[in-house]
Order: sequence, then structure tokens, then C-alpha cells
Amino acid sequence: MIDFPIIRWNEGGEERSARWRSEAGTPPPKRVEVADDRITADVAYRMACEGTALLWRGDFQNARQLLQAMARRADEKPRKAKPQPATLTEAFHLYRQAQSQRARTLGMLLLSFGADHSVPLRRAPDTRAACTEAYGAGAEPYVASLRGLQGLIGAHEWRKNGVEIPALDARIHPHYGVFSPVRGEYVGLVNDAPLPVSLKGKSVAFDIGTGTGVLSAVLAKRGIRRIVATDQDPRALNCARENLERLGFAAQVEVVQADLFPEGRAPLIVCNPPWIPARPSSPLEYAIFDPDSRMLRGFLNGLAGHLDEGGEGWLILSDLAEHLGLRTRDELLGWIDAAGLKVLGKMDVKPHHPKVADSGDALHAARAAETTSLWRLAAK
Repeated sequence: MIDFPIIRWNEGGEERSARWRSEAGTPPPKRVEVADDRITADVAYRMACEGTALLWRGDFQNARQLLQAMARRADEKPRKAKPQPATLTEAFHLYRQAQSQRARTLGMLLLSFGADHSVPLRRAPDTRAACTEAYGAGAEPYVASLRGLQGLIGAHEWRKNGVEIPALDARIHPHYGVFSPVRGEYVGLVNDAPLPVSLKGKSVAFDIGTGTGVLSAVLAKRGIRRIVATDQDPRALNCARENLERLGFAAQVEVVQADLFPEGRAPLIVCNPPWIPARPSSPLEYAIFDPDSRMLRGFLNGLAGHLDEGGEGWLILSDLAEHLGLRTRDELLGWIDAAGLKVLGKMDVKPHHPKVADSGDALHAARAAETTSLWRLAAK
């Protein structure tokens, strides 16, 4: 853990220090106070808002309750109503700003971890498996946020229980830091789209940015004999290999580390890039946010050069960014045309996730209008 920064604090009249871990990439807090069960939620929340972190030495379950109380304070509506944003674009940026501030504040409640990823507090759960899955084997003691630990434990449960995928009649088990296929509408599109005729002569497909490997598994189940799945993230590569092995598709699917395309050409190339052209606030958000539409445009610009004659590229993309004013349909069509591509057809589906019906959500108007599409593209 020599690459991790150092966090410092004073305890019992002595200067102390430890390695600092943050998957969000936040630097260690400069001000740290030791706290225990005697601190009140109001005081803890005020100190966190002012930038002072609290290193917890009390009961673990009390720390959980304190964090919940701090979250309630963070979510309270201001007494004086703020002016409503003029556009959905402004609402999106204000929402992201508020979420970032909330995460910073709630991330100020800290825990000490042993070299084996254990938490030496009363009534602490066994955190070793969840932390090892995310971080690998421990090396030395460190400090991290309780909120971050909760994310690790939640990911551990997702990985253990899996996500039911109707198109596979099986479960996909996401790893920590790999986007979970909980929005099944895009998986259904890949399962239902008509396969290119050119696959009959050469049964090969590429899955660009495979993540959990779910789309590769769907293509394999549909009978494509050889699939090359790519990703840059080591966690995603390991996750995809594990899922494909569990599902019995390891012989059909080769998982390789690559920036977008593997070598060669294929009759079918599938890509489900991040849907929102905005800057991620942490490394874990790169599956959702695509700064300057880098991956989307990279896929489009390289597609024609990797398609076999008569082949198709399937772009799975939500139009949420269009409703938020972050990208226009004309821009997308312009990129497709400039890449030497034409649109053969498009399949649409309305998402069914809970936020679609949440009228209290700041972005409800955009979410309610959202459509997820599979664009069938070919070289001109």
C-alpha cells in the first residue's frame, strides 16, 4: 500500500498516522478529531460540514446510527426555498453538485482497519471478505470512511447474490466497481434484435466495454460461436471472466484488455457506452459518465474499420442526455455520419426503474421521457 497517501491525527496526546484509502479518490482530510459514542449528531454533522473528519473509537453500530442521522440532516430541505432551476441542464448540474457535497460530508466519519481489513470496534461485522474482494489482500493498517465501507459491503452482497437476467434465465454477479446490469431493458434489446445475416458465414462478435460480461453471455446464448469481449478495467475483466465461466460460456468468449476494439474485424460489434456526457466525480462513476462522450465517439469513429462487409454495429444508448440538454440528437446523428456510418434501424424501449415514477426526483421530467435504444449501424 506504499502508493496510498497518509492521514494524520492526534490521539492521547500523540501524533498518529496511517495509510488512507478512498475509492472516490478524495485526499485525506487535513483536520481529524477522535470521536466516540458521546458525540451528538448535530455536532458531528456541523464538524463534517466544516471539513473536520471524525475518527470513530466507539461502538460500530452506534457509528452506523450516527451516519444515518447525519444523512437525514444532509437531506433536509432548506428553510428558505431556493429558486427553481430554469432548465433541466441547470437542474442536472445542481443535482450533481448537491450529491457531491453530500458525499463529501458523509464521508467524514472514518474507521480504522487492521492489516487484514478487520475493524477493531465493538459489534463490528466481519469486513474482511468484502474488503478483500475490492482491495485484494491486506498489507498494513489503514483508515477509510464508514460510508465507503458500506459501499463495499453492499457490493459484496450484490456479488454473492447476483442479478437475475431473464434473457439468460440465470444470474450475473457484479464485482465491486463494475456496473451492475440492474437496468435490464438494454439487455433485452440485445437479446431481441435480429442478428446480421453475415454471421452465418463468420460467427464472430465483439463486445466493447464488456463490464460484467452480460452482453457477451447473451450473444453466446444466442449461438454466436466466438465472441471477443474487451475492457480496460482489471476489475471488469476479472468479473466478466468469472461470470462467463460460471455460465458455461468461457470457451466461446475471449476476454481481453483493450481500449475499445480488439484486433481484426467481425460481422457484429456491440457497445453499451456510458450514457451521460459529464465528468465523473470518482473512478467508480466511469461506467455512467463519459466525459466529452469519449467512449461513444471512439466507438463510432472506429466501427467502420472493424466491421466485416455486411456487418452491423449495435450501439445501445439512452437518450437521457438529450432530455438533460447535455447532447442533441443532431450531434449524435452528425457523429454517426462523420464516422462513415449509416443507420439501418433502431429498436426502442422505455425503462422501468423506480426513478421513472418518482415525481420528487429533481430530474423526473427527463427520466420520465427517457428511451433506451439499440441503433443498428453499418458502414456506408
